[in-house]
Amino acid sequence: MTNWTLLGADGQPYPSPVPGTLGGHRRTRIYGRLDCPAALRAIARGGYVKQRVFFLDEASARAAGYRPCARCMAASYRAWQAQRTATGPAGSPQDG
Repeated sequence: MTNWTLLGADGQPYPSPVPGTLGGHRRTRIYGRLDCPAALRAIARGGYVKQRVFFLDEASARAAGYRPCARCMAASYRAWQAQRTATGPAGSPQDG
């Protein structure tokens, strides 16, 4: 049986019997679809692979501190950006 290494909600790797549904970049802390055009271009240029991580689902990626990709997950990115604008970058309410 094949095991995949995924990142959990706590940001720690764990073995999984099922592959991840989303890929992420450890340094930029961005996650997106496995077929994301931006990620595939970076991989084709020879970058990205060493920093690549995988998540079972979007909830795990968000809990681990990653944000959605603006290119392949535009709706999730807009929701993340709106929430961030409303609460401020550190997660605290903005002053009026």
